[in-house]
Amino acid sequence: MKRILIVGAGAGGSALLKILHETEQMEVVGIVDKNPAAKGLLIAKDLDVQVGTDWKKWLNEKIDIIIEATGNEEVLKELFEAEHDVVVIPGTVAYIISELFEEKEILLDELRTQAINQELILQNIRDGMIVINTEGIIDFINPSANKILGVDKEKVKGKYIGEIVNNTRLPHVLKSRRKEVNQKLLLENGKKVVATRIPIINEENHLKGALAVFKDITEVVNLAEENTDLVEIKTLLEAIIHSSDEAISVVDENGIGMMINPAYTRITGLQESDVVGKPATADISEGESMHMKVLQTRRPVRSARMKVGPGKKDVLVNVAPVIVEGQIKGSVGVIHDVSEIKALTTELKRARQIIRNLEAKYTFDDIVASSTEMTIALEQAKVGAKTPATVLLRGQSGTGKELFAHAIHNESERKHNKFIRVNCAAIAESILESELFGYEEGAFSGAKRGGKKGYFEEANMGSIFLDEIGELSLNMQAKLLRVLQENEIVRVGGTTPIPLDVRVIAATNVNLEKAIMTKTFREDLYYRLSRLPITIPPLKERLADLPILVQRIIQKINQDYGRNVKSISEDALSILNNYHWPGNVRELENVIGRAMIYMDMNEEVIEQIHLPAMTQTNKVLPMSLEDINTSHPLQKAMERYEKEYIKIAYRENDCNKTKTAKTLGISIRSLYYKMEKFELE
Repeated sequence: MKRILIVGAGAGGSALLKILHETEQMEVVGIVDKNPAAKGLLIAKDLDVQVGTDWKKWLNEKIDIIIEATGNEEVLKELFEAEHDVVVIPGTVAYIISELFEEKEILLDELRTQAINQELILQNIRDGMIVINTEGIIDFINPSANKILGVDKEKVKGKYIGEIVNNTRLPHVLKSRRKEVNQKLLLENGKKVVATRIPIINEENHLKGALAVFKDITEVVNLAEENTDLVEIKTLLEAIIHSSDEAISVVDENGIGMMINPAYTRITGLQESDVVGKPATADISEGESMHMKVLQTRRPVRSARMKVGPGKKDVLVNVAPVIVEGQIKGSVGVIHDVSEIKALTTELKRARQIIRNLEAKYTFDDIVASSTEMTIALEQAKVGAKTPATVLLRGQSGTGKELFAHAIHNESERKHNKFIRVNCAAIAESILESELFGYEEGAFSGAKRGGKKGYFEEANMGSIFLDEIGELSLNMQAKLLRVLQENEIVRVGGTTPIPLDVRVIAATNVNLEKAIMTKTFREDLYYRLSRLPITIPPLKERLADLPILVQRIIQKINQDYGRNVKSISEDALSILNNYHWPGNVRELENVIGRAMIYMDMNEEVIEQIHLPAMTQTNKVLPMSLEDINTSHPLQKAMERYEKEYIKIAYRENDCNKTKTAKTLGISIRSLYYKMEKFELE
């Protein structure tokens, strides 16, 4: 059980006290506030929780967690700087925790309500229901089953099913794991029932029991006699079908159209006179009649593709047979407009992309630094965040340039607006302009109706992060320069300038000065981008940060993998200090992650033996002919070799993608594609 101290007894602290006091995993040992009359202190006294006015006096009380609920940054700073082994949770995080606890209670209430509703349904349905476990013992029986079987619920629950129903088939269903549908059964009391028996199998394919649902045939006959007005029933069914938004068609046993609804006419363009009384093939432009197929096979058809109506509408069709007492009486079809499905799918993909792009997950608190080099970079970034100036982040791959971009956005006045991430090297040159600046309707073949906003428009009033800026072509550099100079864009295929207010954060691992000399990067764009250049040092130049970086990575992987690793030994840390880290922090995360994966669950300290083999060259020998499995197809063998070859080149070029692409003689975009395909990062 974790011992918790709450600092701050205002509204937030009071709410946390109430929530945590009710949990069994945590014990609130005290709550402090400078105001002796604070609301939380009065509540604490009623709950027999100790109170105080100075949190420092509690540090010797074996406290595991301190929650800062004052909202005062000075108090939070003092808590972090105090010498203790206590986990300090800021007020903002505490607030989120309290919200999660409240959400948990709401979800539990919903689950309880659902359980009650399900119980009410099961207890009040007119069909009898019995559930048995894998031993054949009755776990549940509802009142309707008691009535049909003529037994007392309290006397049958917990008994073997064969003692209650002598000719039951439920044990057979347990053995066969196959359901039995609409089977007649004569009970000992003379009643005839129609039963459906279903094995209960969970997601892991484990048998948990069996379920029987049965109906008294006499009751069914009585209901049929009471509903003799067939015209009224037909009218009711027609009203239901016609009110449905799903496009429905019905044919008889001979495949002659009986009924369609307005939704069917809307999609196909066919009227009742075109379909009703006509063969099932009358509405088909291209494809086979699924109605006729179902009538022949007596089996349903799902998601059949065809074209219907005079406009050759592309649709998906689901058709099911109508079987009465073993005789097929017709079939019912439901069609879905493929164009609508495609449109919805496109919108869903677009929404997911926007959600991913709008995330700026990290702040400066997530950037670990104690070295002079990294502290300077952080101070520059914090100063730059308060200004609208364009920021140019420079550093090797894996140093944390994107982390800085997130933090700068979240520290700026634009933090409540959008944060759009664009990898300039990962987007094909042919579509990069339309992705960045958008396009008008009809701008090119396949252009979306109404046009589309580009990343710059999406980022209006927010920030846009242009990663790998050094990989832009000279043509795109010229267009980007105009945007930075004029603060406006023109969509592809358009002529009207669109004014924008966007904060640009660029990043590159390319030597831009050298690129200017070789005429591959525009000098005027360079000066526009480097209003505030920030160089992020590689890990080998900030080894002083290694201990706290390792500790932060351990905490993160503990959460991701459910481990409980506490620290790293001095010997293991010495190994890490003597390595040159070509892949920087990204490689460090990989090394620590691999070490923790292979540790035993009860081990809490990373030792030297846990670390993977690390050398200054880190070369991997290519696959030899003896390693090749000739039973694999040629394509698979070639892909395997290609993956290993790219991996070697990437490591030999210090995990620099630009150098790797040049060494391999391929474009940077091809390298991105292949690395993503082979999951090399």
